[in-house]
Amino acid sequence: MDDNQIIELYWARKEEAIRETSLKYGRLCSHIAGNILSSPEDSEECVNDTYFAVWNAIPDERPNRFSAFVSKITRNQALKKFEYLSAAKRNPAAVTSLEELGDCVSGTESVESEVEAKRIENIIDKFLWRQGIEKRNIFIRRYWYFDSVESICKDTGFSQSKVKSMLYQMRLKLKKYLESEGIEL
Repeated sequence: MDDNQIIELYWARKEEAIRETSLKYGRLCSHIAGNILSSPEDSEECVNDTYFAVWNAIPDERPNRFSAFVSKITRNQALKKFEYLSAAKRNPAAVTSLEELGDCVSGTESVESEVEAKRIENIIDKFLWRQGIEKRNIFIRRYWYFDSVESICKDTGFSQSKVKSMLYQMRLKLKKYLESEGIEL
């Protein structure tokens, strides 16, 4: 079933929409949640929370890219769950990934308004589209999907030092780009 048909099921408030979303995007959601959370049970709970959140969000929104919409909700749900669980234990890969990016992008607590947050999102998006597809994909896999460097190396065939170097160089470029756009870091 294509994305528009699934969205129409949500608009019609048919529970089949959740089943179709699970069939089409369940593995993607599980992958995203699993990279952030250290427990399969927590990941499964997060994916179920995602379906509920999508169910509640769709009557108000009609997403252009359903896969990105579902991915973003899954990521946000997993980060909320991670924050909740992080007092007791941490997923080192997700923490490392967030710390790496934290050097060039400030946290949301310093963004005073949603308008400014959207502006920063658009600037980062513009920056990423100016990068080569290879670099952009590696950056997104690391900082959006929280894939490990090892996983990226395995899929791309690059050495760890090359991937780490690419990520480091892109973080430096992103920092300079954000500063040139008037974003205070």
